[in-house]
Amino acid sequence: MTPVIRLYWAIAVILMPLSFLWLHSSIGGSYSIQALTSSPFQLVLFLVLLAWALLGAFDLFFCISNLRRNYPVLANIRYMLEYIRPEIQQYFIANNVEEKPFSRERRNLIYRRAKGADDTLPFGTEQDILQDGYRSIAHSLSTTEVDEKHERVSIGGPDCKQPYSASRLNISALSFGSLSSTAIAALNRGAALGNFAHNTGEGSISQHHLEHGGDIIWQIGTGYFGCRNPDGTFNDDAFQERASLDTVKMIEVKLSQGAKPSHGGVLPGIKVTEEIAQIRLVQVGETVLSPPTHPEFNSPEGLLKFVERLRNLSAGKPIGFKLCLGKKIEFLAIIKAMLKSNIYPDFITIDGAEGGTGAAPVEFSNRIGTPCIEATYYVNQILVGAGIRDRIKIISSGQTATGFDMLEKIIVGADTVNAGRSMMMALGCIQAQSCNTNHCPTGVATQNASRARAIDVPEKSERVRNFHYATVRAFSELCGAMGHSNPCNLQPSDLYARVGGGMKNFDQIYKPLTLGQLHNNEPIPEYYRDDWLKATASNF
Repeated sequence: MTPVIRLYWAIAVILMPLSFLWLHSSIGGSYSIQALTSSPFQLVLFLVLLAWALLGAFDLFFCISNLRRNYPVLANIRYMLEYIRPEIQQYFIANNVEEKPFSRERRNLIYRRAKGADDTLPFGTEQDILQDGYRSIAHSLSTTEVDEKHERVSIGGPDCKQPYSASRLNISALSFGSLSSTAIAALNRGAALGNFAHNTGEGSISQHHLEHGGDIIWQIGTGYFGCRNPDGTFNDDAFQERASLDTVKMIEVKLSQGAKPSHGGVLPGIKVTEEIAQIRLVQVGETVLSPPTHPEFNSPEGLLKFVERLRNLSAGKPIGFKLCLGKKIEFLAIIKAMLKSNIYPDFITIDGAEGGTGAAPVEFSNRIGTPCIEATYYVNQILVGAGIRDRIKIISSGQTATGFDMLEKIIVGADTVNAGRSMMMALGCIQAQSCNTNHCPTGVATQNASRARAIDVPEKSERVRNFHYATVRAFSELCGAMGHSNPCNLQPSDLYARVGGGMKNFDQIYKPLTLGQLHNNEPIPEYYRDDWLKATASNF
């Protein structure tokens, strides 16, 4: 018997009965409210000891927790402190730069820019600029300004009939269902105010995506929500109906995502409300499966035929696909399929392994996928080496919070950048990391209507617009500080990383390819050669 158990029995058998007798004596046997309140100390003491006895009895005889059975009552204090540990860490222990995934410094910058407040930093950097992996850029003594026209990019290849002029920064895939209706509405209204795009995520297009007229990128996942038959296969007519909406500017086929690459999902029937069912074209109350792969194709050539099918059904709107880079040979197989079929997507979205607004198994989040910067560099080099870079735009996503985050992704090859969690923070997200519990304290990631009402749509949409504007301007100012008047002139050699105690640019760390090098009978660097030779257009 542990000392705590002995303490419990002493309280339950001796002290609690004695406290009751003391209370009984103090109130003269009268248990009226007036009598009880006349002896507040005795009453409180008895109630505390009674609660201790009851909770301890439950811990000892009914609880399955080892710790609570050996340390009744007191063990609950440990679990309570463990429950609020993230908050204690966040507010009292962690410094400004060490928290993950977004440090206090980065969160505060997002909040200040969203509010339109001063975003300058006093007293110098808190970053360890001598740490391996630290990335930076080289400034120029011949600075310039970036014209606002260069803050947009036209997306749409030769086969596209309705190209889209996209902002350099847009909202990443955030599904209604994962986010609340008010959060989606505020994001879309912010996109409309700031003239940038809002990706629907795989949960399809809801009225909350449409009511404010913000530009939409419709994401099609493996569940084909919003364009599916009852058996989960793709429905051409349903797709065509939604793709024809004026606010739908591009369509994105999701192959994989940074949070959980090659992992499907299950939407429990209890969450399939009438509204969700109508949006996703599923049955109310019925559990819905999103498989890890697409039912409509199982090869690189099949993927491209699907891209062509969507382009025809959408009357020539930009069609692309999104993936978290995994086995490089599989991506090279897609490139070979493009060259063989002469079918090309209009854009490719790269989701880094550090991305992830959605809940995911820890192993998938921590150990699968390629970091965004490395993946973006690789995809850009492959498109250059295949001689098709001019036909396909690259969108890069993964922990974009600052102008420098935008800059480094565009330097290594992206044309535009997506931001998800930072846009949520502009709405008021505090990184409570309770997105998968339906108990989001700020009403952003929840379907609880009473929590969601905390978001003032007009006010928060202004903050989304403010954050977007300030971040894009910071990006442009960095370009100007480097001496570039047009971000299109940025090159991987402009980005430096500290490696082994010295600074190297990305072209020194990774071997670049020349235009058309992969299929012009030129020697191929070893970093790319083996995978390129083994890749086939017919198989992933």
